[in-house]
Amino acid sequence: MREVYLDHAATTYLDSRVKAAMEPFWEGEFGNPSSLYRPGRRAKEALDAARETVAHILHCKSEELIFTGGGTEAINLAIFGIAHMYGDKGRHIITSAIEHHAVLHSCEALQKEGFRTTYLPVDEDGLVDPEAVCRAIEPDTILVSIMYANNEIGTIEPIPEIAKVIKDIRAERKIAGNATPIYFHTDACQAAGALEMDVEKLGVDLLAINGSKMYGPKGVGCLYVKRGTRLKAIIHGGGQENNLRSGTENVPGIIGFAKAFELAHAEKEKENARLIELRDYLTHRLITEIPKVVLNGHPIKRLPNNVNMSVLDIEGEAVILYLDSKGIYISTGSACTSTTLDPSHVILAIGRPYEYAHGSLRFTLGHRTTKEDLDYVMEVFPGIVEKLRQISPVRLEMGQMDVSHPEAFAGQGSKIKVGGKNYK
Repeated sequence: MREVYLDHAATTYLDSRVKAAMEPFWEGEFGNPSSLYRPGRRAKEALDAARETVAHILHCKSEELIFTGGGTEAINLAIFGIAHMYGDKGRHIITSAIEHHAVLHSCEALQKEGFRTTYLPVDEDGLVDPEAVCRAIEPDTILVSIMYANNEIGTIEPIPEIAKVIKDIRAERKIAGNATPIYFHTDACQAAGALEMDVEKLGVDLLAINGSKMYGPKGVGCLYVKRGTRLKAIIHGGGQENNLRSGTENVPGIIGFAKAFELAHAEKEKENARLIELRDYLTHRLITEIPKVVLNGHPIKRLPNNVNMSVLDIEGEAVILYLDSKGIYISTGSACTSTTLDPSHVILAIGRPYEYAHGSLRFTLGHRTTKEDLDYVMEVFPGIVEKLRQISPVRLEMGQMDVSHPEAFAGQGSKIKVGGKNYK
């Protein structure tokens, strides 16, 4: 049976070049980087080189990087680290309604400690309005956390514009004599390898990424912490990673992470162009060959590999099981919560009804995805939808949410119209 993997937003396979870079550090160069003898020093040198590689891509200093056990840990370190360091100066945090659960659940946990969280709404495309961020900032706001690109619908947020808002607020506080600091964090786990990652251009103070979304190893991530930003550690022990993430470093994982990031950065332009063409091809076929299909997320300001659709009158979970039987692997909602039957909080936040959320499907393309793979999907998928609709008790009308403009998806530079709204 042919197998087509289209869930690269959940995780990616290990690039063979990354595996080769990691190989010496499993058995041969196994030293502890904290050791003073030669095997330890060699491990430390490899670790330092990996840190320099990542720093070069992010355009930051190597000492501004903290390696972690994944994206979730990096996000937790950023949010709890700021809250517990500056909680005596401010107790207010701002985030968006469509964040990954690593952010949302961290904020919920802090609320139990007496912190207040403002959850900013997004528009129908999933965009956060920088002006809304400005209006939400209070005198005791210490942290704003807005993701760079959404893991479900692929919408890319205006991070530099939000960063400017926060910079202006800092200046106003300084003039007013308000000593409460305010920091800007972004979850860039989905963006890494596809979008601009220069932290100076982005204007962020904290940025979290991980390896498993860019053909690197699982269980390793990184947090950029701008110089002068102080955090409280959440893992205590031997004081590794600038006393912010104790524990013996995962040397082979970090080597693999750095190599994966280096490759993704070097090949980004060519790969993005290829993925955009495939993404738009799949989108075009879905909306023209299957009735009652709605595109979720911004049609242009979205990740190159992301296609998120609500297929009306069916349950997304049922589609996934049928596709699985045909060797096609996609997801519904966030992969981290796909074992629950709760509707996607992201689809609800962009104003879609519950039925749209239950019928949302995410196709995320990757290095090995071909046009032939997508043709195979379209051989199988329409029949599955038709079969499920025949037994479904739900019959929805699309109304103004109709997406019926195949010319919209000829490329990222297109001028398009979706649901009566123009995009450029």
